Amino acid sequence: MKKLYMKVISSFICLIIMISPIITAKAQAEELNINAMYAIALDSKSKVVLYNKNAYMLVPMASTTKIMTALVALKYGDLDKKIEISSKSAGIHGSTVGYKKNEQITLKELIFGLMLRSGNDAAIAIAEGIGGDVEGFAKLMNEYSAQIGLCNTHFQSPHGLDSDEHYTSAYDLALVTAKAREIPLFNEIVQSKDVDKKTYGFTRDYHNINKILWQLPNASGVKTGFTGKAGKCLVTSVNIKGNDVIIVVLNSSDRWNVTKKINDYVQKKYEYKKLFSKGDIVSEITICDKSSEKVRLYTDEDIILPVRSDASYHVQIVKPKSVIKGGIKKDDKLGSLCVLKDNEAIYTISLKAKDSCKSHKFIKNIY
Repeated sequence: MKKLYMKVISSFICLIIMISPIITAKAQAEELNINAMYAIALDSKSKVVLYNKNAYMLVPMASTTKIMTALVALKYGDLDKKIEISSKSAGIHGSTVGYKKNEQITLKELIFGLMLRSGNDAAIAIAEGIGGDVEGFAKLMNEYSAQIGLCNTHFQSPHGLDSDEHYTSAYDLALVTAKAREIPLFNEIVQSKDVDKKTYGFTRDYHNINKILWQLPNASGVKTGFTGKAGKCLVTSVNIKGNDVIIVVLNSSDRWNVTKKINDYVQKKYEYKKLFSKGDIVSEITICDKSSEKVRLYTDEDIILPVRSDASYHVQIVKPKSVIKGGIKKDDKLGSLCVLKDNEAIYTISLKAKDSCKSHKFIKNIY
């Protein structure tokens, strides 16, 4: 029996707390008719899905690929490094900036050319400058995509021209964009409408071809795309009630208006509610020994989620039924908080121990 105390038991104690207001009857999901094959709206911070149409299907992504290209370049590259434009870069077809062979362009300028002009030549130059060649850079892209949790994505190029082994899903593309949005320089680049070369010491001026920046007042980027297989694509970041929302629209002949329609839908249907503040004690566990020692559980960040008035939400606290050998140390991850919408999990975060405890005994089953 003593050995049993030292093990982690896989069963859980679940505490259900109602979030007000609660609508007892489940509301039927309202259909939003859009002219797009695939689409999603994702809250950037919580990763809660606000709208979904075929968002998990594998599809071509065209130049929205360049969001990941920029992300990898910002992670691994030296922004001041000058990269020589190769014949392969200068000769690539499709959308280009117009870089000439043997030009020396800084990585920072190439990223501006990549995102504002959708330059395939910039994409090749970045790949060669960081990865040695396109294949080496694609390997970096795939490795990093796995690190940030993409499950349905594979990159074969930095530009996104059609190829059989180059695909993503609207959901994965939204996750990539949310990750990129954590970088201030990325945001500065994608929200720029026009860039004067004198401002950054660039070789040329840049005008952003992303029309959504002019058409949607709360938009702050991000990237257009088009190929024969992918159709017209658009990834947009929008400010909704002070929160960052990513809208992805793929294979849509009316991508600008579809994006606006989804933006309006989210604005109308969702409010943001603060459930807990950073440092709040969310629950506690009681150790079943002579001392009946208690360990408090807290969240180390604010929990602010988008919620609908016509849906039912619950908070579920998941606690282990035994303590790991060695006891509990302050700030150890211990259990989790899960938010359910109409009995479907939409958000999970780890909880931490506010107190230390050396006991190995079972935790008392208190609800």
